[in-house]
Amino acid sequence: MPLALLALAIGAFGIGTTEFVMMGLLPDVADDLHISIPTAGHLVSAYALGVVIGAPLLAALTARLSRRQVLIGLMALFVAGNALSALAPGYDSLLAARFLSGLPHGAFFGVGAVVATGMVPPERKARSVSLMFLGLTVANVAGVPVATLMGQHLGWRATFLAVSAIGVAAIASLALLLPRRHTPSAGHAPATGLRGELAALRPLPVWLALLTTVAGFGALFAAYSYVTPMLTDSAGYAESSVTLLLALFGVGATAGNLLGGRLADHSLRRTLFGGLSSLAAVLVLFPLLMRSEWSAALAVTVLGMAAFVTGSPLQLMVMEKASAAPSLASSANQAAFNLANAGGAWIGGLSLAAGFGTTSPALAGAALAVLGLGVAAVAYAVDHRRAVPARPGRVVASHVPEPAESLQH
Repeated sequence: MPLALLALAIGAFGIGTTEFVMMGLLPDVADDLHISIPTAGHLVSAYALGVVIGAPLLAALTARLSRRQVLIGLMALFVAGNALSALAPGYDSLLAARFLSGLPHGAFFGVGAVVATGMVPPERKARSVSLMFLGLTVANVAGVPVATLMGQHLGWRATFLAVSAIGVAAIASLALLLPRRHTPSAGHAPATGLRGELAALRPLPVWLALLTTVAGFGALFAAYSYVTPMLTDSAGYAESSVTLLLALFGVGATAGNLLGGRLADHSLRRTLFGGLSSLAAVLVLFPLLMRSEWSAALAVTVLGMAAFVTGSPLQLMVMEKASAAPSLASSANQAAFNLANAGGAWIGGLSLAAGFGTTSPALAGAALAVLGLGVAAVAYAVDHRRAVPARPGRVVASHVPEPAESLQH
C-alpha cells in the first residue's frame, strides 16, 4: 500500500481524538468554565453540527481545487479550531471553536477517501479506505484515553494544544507524502464543477446508500451512547473500569475496519449485508450479554467489530453511486455518519425515557440495524432492476466506466 496512506491516517487519528475526547473532559471543562455538565454537553453537539454542515459545503466549494491542497487546507483549519479551543476565554468562544473544529472533519475523510482509492488498483479500493479509517479507530484505542488523562492531569486546554500538534504533524506528512501529480486508478469521473457535483447527488441509489449509513450507524450509536450505564448498572463494573472497556470497543472497531476493507474488495454488497446482520444479532443479544462481566466485555468488543466492518463498504458504495462527484458524495456520507450519531443517541434515549430498562437502547439499535438491512435490500433491488438486459427492440443505456481523474482534479 502507498506510504501516502499513512499521512491520511495521521490526520484521521487527530480528528478521531478531538471528536471523542470532549466526552471524557466534560466534567473538567464544566468546572473550569463554571457551567453545568448538560450545558458543557452542547460542546459535543457543536462539533457534530460543524461536521454535518462542513462536510458537503467544503467539499462542494473546493470541487475545482487540487485534492492535495484541499487536504492540507482542511487540516490547517482543524489546527486553528483546536488551538482556538485551547485559548478560548469562555464558554461561548469555546462553543464557536468546537464548531470550527468540526467543519473540516467530514470533508477531510470524504476527499481523503477519494485520494486513497485513487492511489491503488481497483481490487484494493476498500482496503485503502479502511487504512485511512485506521487512524480513526486507533484514536479510540490510544488517542482518546491518553488525551483524556492529559486533560485530567494538565488541564483540558493542554489536550487541545496536543491535538493541534497532531494536526501540524498531519500537515507535514500530507505535504511530504502526497504526490503533487498523481494518476489514480480508473473509476472516478473528471472534474465537473460545483453544479455537476451537486447534480451527481440526485439519483435514488445515492440517497439509498446514504440512508443505509444513517440507519446502520444509528444502530451502533443507539447502544454505544448508553454503554456506560449498561456496563455499570447491568454488568456490575465499577466506573473506573469503563475506560478500559471502551478501549476494547476501539480494538474491536479497528479489527472490524481492517476486516471490512479486505472483505469488501472481494464483495462489497455481501460484506455490507453480513456486517449489518451481525450488528443486529449482537444488539439483540446485548441484554443477555450484559448479565456478567466477561460476556459484557465480549459484547463491547464484538459490537465495535460488527459496526465497523460496514464502514469501508458504506463509504465506497456512496462514492460509486455518485461517481461523477466522489468527493462531495464521500463527504456527504461523513455527514450521514454524524446524523446517525445524533439520531441513534436520541432513539436510544427514547427507549430509556419510556422505562424499558438500561439495556433497551441496544434493542432499539437492533431495530435500526434491521431497517438498514431493509434499505440496503431496496438499493440492491434498484441496482438489479437497472442491470436487467433489455428485451429485443428496447434500448437500455449501459454503464461505461468513467475515465480516471487526477489528484490535481
